[in-house]
Amino acid sequence: MDLGISGKVAVITGGDSGIGRATAKLLASEGVKVALLDKTDDKLEAALEELKSVGEAMAIQADLRNLADIEAAKQRVLDQYGAVNILVNCAGITGATGDFLELSDQDWLETLEVDLMAAVRVCRAFIPSMRETGWGRVVLVASEDAVQPYTDEMPYCAAKAGVLNFAKNLSKAYAADGVLVNSVAPAFIATPMTDAMMEQRAEKTGTNVEGAIASFLEKKRPHLELKRRGKAQEVAAVIAFLCSQQSSFVVGSNYRVDGGSVASIGL
Repeated sequence: MDLGISGKVAVITGGDSGIGRATAKLLASEGVKVALLDKTDDKLEAALEELKSVGEAMAIQADLRNLADIEAAKQRVLDQYGAVNILVNCAGITGATGDFLELSDQDWLETLEVDLMAAVRVCRAFIPSMRETGWGRVVLVASEDAVQPYTDEMPYCAAKAGVLNFAKNLSKAYAADGVLVNSVAPAFIATPMTDAMMEQRAEKTGTNVEGAIASFLEKKRPHLELKRRGKAQEVAAVIAFLCSQQSSFVVGSNYRVDGGSVASIGL
């Protein structure tokens, strides 16, 4: 399928690894000029080198908790490419986990700062360029946790529920300007974030990572019908569609890429 976006400019946050990196590579292969944003240095450079073998790309080190970093990144992208047509916000953290009564205000605020407020900041920075050209695609990465809460991940669940609501609000605010906003909700994808979760689980349970994954699927994600971790490329494929000309009648939607993990028929 021709996505019809060759020559467009995409900003991808959290682009140094996982879903962000897979999405960047897929969009670059479609002729999209890609700007990777992340707070790392060495990983970001490695991702950029890989991306340059596929298409045109640049990388910008930015901490999305810092408004000045985002504004500087925006200016660099506009100086380099002249406009921004696509924004994919993949940046996120698991944040503090554990018993609700043991989590501090700071635990909550740190997670909300990265998983919700970073999305707010980058949308505020890059949507104006899309409105100016009358064409835009915004994809915010949420999570199954947004609609299927887990009691040991409350800050993350609340932040991702906020992302879903935020995406829906944006879709109503700017659809008339040609800016189509949607969200994607993955579940248990093989990324550095879930790798770290499984390493911690393996250490806690006295098993190896494979054993930790198997027990996690059985005890924590019993409704994940495919009984495996998803691949970043499987999420990237859905994101790429939502960034394309082919998604011209899709707005305000949430696409679950969760292997069946969400048990309800809700969002």
